[in-house]
Amino acid sequence: MASTVWKGHLTFGLVSLPIRLFSAARSESISFNQLHKDDNSRVRQVLYCQLEDKPIQRSEIVKGYEYEKDRYIVIDDEDIRKAAPKTAKVMEIQEFVKASEVDAVYFESSYYVSPDEAGEKPYALLFDALRRTGYVGIAKVAMHNREHIVILRPGPRGILLHTMYYAHEIRAVEEFRTDLSLVKDKEIALATGLIEALAAEFEPEKYRDAYRDNLLAMVEAKRAGQEIVEPPVPQPAKVIDILEALKASLEMARKPAAVEAETKAPKRTRKAANG
Repeated sequence: MASTVWKGHLTFGLVSLPIRLFSAARSESISFNQLHKDDNSRVRQVLYCQLEDKPIQRSEIVKGYEYEKDRYIVIDDEDIRKAAPKTAKVMEIQEFVKASEVDAVYFESSYYVSPDEAGEKPYALLFDALRRTGYVGIAKVAMHNREHIVILRPGPRGILLHTMYYAHEIRAVEEFRTDLSLVKDKEIALATGLIEALAAEFEPEKYRDAYRDNLLAMVEAKRAGQEIVEPPVPQPAKVIDILEALKASLEMARKPAAVEAETKAPKRTRKAANG
């Protein structure tokens, strides 16, 4: 069973239900250990006290907040527990907004929301109501030493929770803009046709991290004593005429679709076409 990252009550109006949160996703990457170059032995980081000029044990470490240069207030776990707001145990939905109004740039981390004992019916009620109305819930919850704004939305099998960045955390970049006066109607029509020609069902399982796969293959090759050959890097074609490039791209996109349609066509249809 997945480990619980938060446990408490979810409330909306006068309805309250016990819930648990589980991490819905985690990133995977290749990690490397630090070795001593001379003998390939592992090295470890040493905690060092600058004042006493000596290494210390991890058990001697406490948390400290720097309120002035080189001046600290020591904070222990009990202090942090006392400072936790009510949202550390109760997640209250403050309002409902249309899902289409929430920009995905605000999404941070994803969690599964699961009903705890005696919470099945109100959980199912909220899930179905969100699904039918197209609304998502906006709530607050305190976890990981921070109070988060979160979105609760209906997923395929239950309620999903996404922690959100606050508005002041979203970077405002002046260069991030679009000049629509640069494009012509004919170019828009071709670009739209290209998008439709390349349209497909969303199947996340077909996408893979090629960089991670290549690293694993490289590690295995080195372990087997094989020579590592760097693959050639494809060079992007220079776009001289965007209109011609769109036409060529659209033609390329249509050909595989035509071949696939011909392959899937019933035999009698192909015979009829040939006859």
